[in-house]
Amino acid sequence: MGEGRASAPALGIFERYLTLWVALCIVAGILLGQALPGVFHALGAAVIAEVNLPVAALVWLMIVPMLLKIDPAALGEVRAHWRGMAATVGVNWLIKPFSMALLGWLFIGWLFRPWLPAAQIDSYMAGLILLAAAPCTAMVFVWSNLVEGEPHFTLSQVALNDAIMIVAFAPLVGLLLGLSAITVPWDTLILSVVLYILVPVAVAQLWRRGLLAHGGPPALDRTLRALSPLSLAALLLTLVLLFGLQGEQIIRQPAVIALLAVPILIQVYFNAGLAYWLNRRLGVAWCVAGPSALIGASNFFELAVATAIALFGFQSGAALATVVGVLIEVPVMLSVVHIVRRSRAWYERG
Repeated sequence: MGEGRASAPALGIFERYLTLWVALCIVAGILLGQALPGVFHALGAAVIAEVNLPVAALVWLMIVPMLLKIDPAALGEVRAHWRGMAATVGVNWLIKPFSMALLGWLFIGWLFRPWLPAAQIDSYMAGLILLAAAPCTAMVFVWSNLVEGEPHFTLSQVALNDAIMIVAFAPLVGLLLGLSAITVPWDTLILSVVLYILVPVAVAQLWRRGLLAHGGPPALDRTLRALSPLSLAALLLTLVLLFGLQGEQIIRQPAVIALLAVPILIQVYFNAGLAYWLNRRLGVAWCVAGPSALIGASNFFELAVATAIALFGFQSGAALATVVGVLIEVPVMLSVVHIVRRSRAWYERG
């Protein structure tokens, strides 16, 4: 299992200030969109079978290096940490998507409705559902390391979530969108699953197997270090592209971002707290409960952004809602890390 520990050793300066870079990309995208509207509209129109080609390329650059970290053999560790696994899977797949749909209805569909553009309400709801429908894959390794998490648990939990995501993401999204009376374009949704989950997982695992066969764990580690900046750069370029097309709408209604952030913040803290409490009630060790809480709370925002664009378009409220998730992900998750570390004595007294 030593090769499975190919996770970030610490939160680097780029990741630590990811919120700052995201904010700068938002500003850059808005300014560039106003200065070069023709370029951005041409990029937005580069579509084949409902898939935007520039976004597809950037998403692959984002998630394939992250998926290289996943060792399928880690699924063999599931039985060793079954209580922590049960708590995390329950929160990720049975609680978080439904709680986000409920919070979206409460805040976006009701409380905040007077301050939001009426034509985008359903689209905002769809973006929030997409954001919560898949658990985070990549940054989880960083969060786990920061709370001194048990590495075998983290690796096996992420591998299990990826396996579940392949079969559960599309039906779950379809169910929640249908319950919210939002039309579900099933062919595009299934295409998104194939393009942004199934194919990248297969490519990453074949690549990983080749690296380990010909160079062993050192070759895998070198490749991960080399690809990490490329993955982050692809994320930021996607944001520049997205906000270049949405800039005019955001300038007119800047309060929308703050309003969309409210249900996202609530669901992160609620699900982190629920997973942490469930682990304590089940008698799970703190080194497992910490990463369980963080995996239970975080979102696979790369997949959410790409799927929102494929289903509803660049200029949709759904795309904007998923990007708000990117904007607040790092500072919120760092605060959860702080809470988990500070509460260790309380947890272990239980």
